[in-house]
Amino acid sequence: MYGMPDEIEVTAEGALRIITLNRPDALNAVNDNLHSGLASLWDQLTDDPQVRAAVLTGRGKAFSAGGDFTYLAELGQDAALRAKTIRHGRELVLGMARCRIPVVAAVNGPAVGLGCSLVALSDTVYMAPTAYLADPHVQVGLVAADGGPLTWPLQISLLQAKEFALTGTRIPAERAVALGLANHVVDDPLSEAIACAKKMMELPQQAVEATKRMLNIHLERAVLASLDYANMAEELSFQTDDFRATIARLTAPKG
Repeated sequence: MYGMPDEIEVTAEGALRIITLNRPDALNAVNDNLHSGLASLWDQLTDDPQVRAAVLTGRGKAFSAGGDFTYLAELGQDAALRAKTIRHGRELVLGMARCRIPVVAAVNGPAVGLGCSLVALSDTVYMAPTAYLADPHVQVGLVAADGGPLTWPLQISLLQAKEFALTGTRIPAERAVALGLANHVVDDPLSEAIACAKKMMELPQQAVEATKRMLNIHLERAVLASLDYANMAEELSFQTDDFRATIARLTAPKG
């Protein structure tokens, strides 16, 4: 559905779309196909008149473990791939911020890097008790240009946003709710997220969608204030010695 790659499964339940990140053997780590698919998905959902809401989750043990290290290494070496990925990152962020329909996240496990960004850009978030959020871009020598630190200052205090962005500290589910980065901790986040999405679908469509847009105008303005700088800084960070050394260590054969 929507021409998505195998790494993204979209299924329909009436006017509901269930979006599943589908690299379970890699903990749904982001590769080029997954990133490119997510960049185009949100506008397609907005343009589909049959869709009223979406649920976003991950298959297997993780929501998403962040960037695949092999993919990150390729980004450090391939300028054309890097330019495409940074462009797609911008499209992903703005696509989610402007998406017409409510997006409910079912965070079934760790949501790291881009996974954390997807959560931050969702409209309602259900987390499993063992799930956590983390944005470790700085730990691998990168600037996070596609979520996380872009949106956190609107959701939590600036001091807390700085701590999490500058250290990559894990945010357990219960603390994420207490801070305002998630709504609920539940044993079965997918079923709860589907129930929430269906409840929204039962309400008057124009009122739901216009209210979401009204609220997300604040999000979009906050993102646009720093997105161009963030994209430029991320592109530069892919070319630093710190990033290259970190990725070389992470991708080196074990043993």
